[in-house]
Amino acid sequence: MRQIIAMGGGGFSMEPDNLLLDKYILAQSRKDLPKVCFVPTASGDQTNYIERFYKAFNTLPCQPSHLSLFEPEFTELESYILEQDVIYVGGGNTRNMLVLWKEWGLDHYLEKAYKNGVILAGLSAGSICWFEEGLTDPLNAPLFKLDCLGFLKGSNCPHYDEENKRKPSYHKLIKEGKIKEGYAVDDGVALHFINETLSSPVSSRPIAKAYFVKCIDSEVIENEVNTIYLGNL
Repeated sequence: MRQIIAMGGGGFSMEPDNLLLDKYILAQSRKDLPKVCFVPTASGDQTNYIERFYKAFNTLPCQPSHLSLFEPEFTELESYILEQDVIYVGGGNTRNMLVLWKEWGLDHYLEKAYKNGVILAGLSAGSICWFEEGLTDPLNAPLFKLDCLGFLKGSNCPHYDEENKRKPSYHKLIKEGKIKEGYAVDDGVALHFINETLSSPVSSRPIAKAYFVKCIDSEVIENEVNTIYLGNL
């Protein structure tokens, strides 16, 4: 079974006192102590980000580790990736992350891991990357379309409710046919895909939402995706 859990935002780095999404991701492994590897490439392997990951995941039933491409400690990258149960990708600069991944061959190892049943998860850059295209926002620059790994069809726009440039930019690009139709996701929402099909969107916030956004007859349409609030379970 192939699984991707793509978060618009949230998890330990944005909600350190609300780990509902992180617990949900671990639960999908169906293991008592799953191996979860944090990949903080998009942040430049920022030390503080890695420390926050361990602070959160050391409180959860799992075996946490992290993968640094800036200060690598692994001996063989492919085998290290394939032995994980969950790959959890952090936020940051998506374009820089993808360039580094391709340089290391990590994009191919992640695809192999995905096909072998390793759960792929992440937020922001770690959500966009799994789709064909994503809406990304370099610092102090306009938002633009970015070609991504293409494990999932269509496009992805995270932080839909929190960043005021997101919605108008995504709508404009879809209307102009410059980005594929796809999913716009609020912070606190995770899209859970099983075998490339959206299964059960879940949220860590009661009113957080997700939408499938498309263009029909030059009009942009938002169809809300039913989301399950994990706090009620």
